[in-house]
Amino acid sequence: MRLSSKERMLMAISGERPDHVPCSFMIFRALRNKCEDIFEFAERQMELGIDARMDFGIEPAPWYHADLHGLPVRFHPEVEVREWREDRPGERYPVLCKEYITPAGVLRIEVHKTEDWPYGDRVPFMEDHIVPRSLKHLIARREDLEPLKYLLIPPADEDVREFRGRHRKVREFADRHGLLVVGGWGVGLDALAWLFGLQGLLFLSMDDPEFLGDLAELMGEWNVKRMEPFLEAGVDLFVRRGWYEGADLWSPTLFRRFVFPYLKREAELAHQAGAKFGYILTTGVMPLVDLIVEAGVDVLIGVDPLQDRTIEMSKLKEKAKGKMGLWGGVNGFLTVEMGTSEEVQKAVREALTTLGPDGFILSPVDNVREDRPEVWKNVEVFIEVWKKRR
Repeated sequence: MRLSSKERMLMAISGERPDHVPCSFMIFRALRNKCEDIFEFAERQMELGIDARMDFGIEPAPWYHADLHGLPVRFHPEVEVREWREDRPGERYPVLCKEYITPAGVLRIEVHKTEDWPYGDRVPFMEDHIVPRSLKHLIARREDLEPLKYLLIPPADEDVREFRGRHRKVREFADRHGLLVVGGWGVGLDALAWLFGLQGLLFLSMDDPEFLGDLAELMGEWNVKRMEPFLEAGVDLFVRRGWYEGADLWSPTLFRRFVFPYLKREAELAHQAGAKFGYILTTGVMPLVDLIVEAGVDVLIGVDPLQDRTIEMSKLKEKAKGKMGLWGGVNGFLTVEMGTSEEVQKAVREALTTLGPDGFILSPVDNVREDRPEVWKNVEVFIEVWKKRR
């Protein structure tokens, strides 16, 4: 019996063996950029023969929180925002300054405007570019917690209403084509890295773990409020991003303290709503696998044999078998975008052999973004090999 794509994906996520191993690209920016909306994007993927899904809420976000997907971020109505540029003597780059003036105090960030800064003279609230370019991060001391609460407020009622209307259209399309509906992304230490700086956050875990604990709790509560509309709408899979939560940065002890409680809570909320729970983690996986399984994660997204140099694919499969699905298996940049067709063929075969056939979804990790003929040729090879060996 041939399964729908949704049924196939859910079986793989549940650790089961479907009619064949599904293939669903984690992120496929090269194709998405050619499409008007998520509906055309899904249709183009179905034409390729891969398992399309409806990534609801994981569309390009507004510039001021470009790396934080989901519902729009709004601040308390009493918050005033000021932005300006300073050309300081002796500084190689102009300095962009931004202040959030709240009833509990002022939060200020200063960022170097480098040649590759993509936002003109503006500074986002949450976004990867700000971390390495910040002269002063937004959060620096315990006194900043109270002002921060005015920036981390629940989604606005009008945004939730608009969200529900869009979800109905997405669900109708997904049901008509038998596709999985995916919502997200949830966030934890990734967001704290944007606000506090990654290096500072790591030092804080040693110097003042209670302060980091309070920050993590505040972020956890905010994340749940942003997660609830997705679960109420009835998404099939909710995804949390954890790119900065791996063992490359955090020991298992620190992970258990600052990530695990929130990961477990979010997985439980998803399960109570009848949804599956996915976790994106592309490096530093092996020391944390048992904790991730214990937290109740249904599928680990971003299994990468090249990006994660310490990963043991067969051992990971052994630990996850029957407990958690695995999604990935092939590096996107080095193999699909930069590799030869022979390297792509070899990587796909090895992924299917090592991680399949049960509990596995094949994908390049993280993304295929380059729009070049050589890349599209490798994408074709990737899909052809999958179809032959799935």
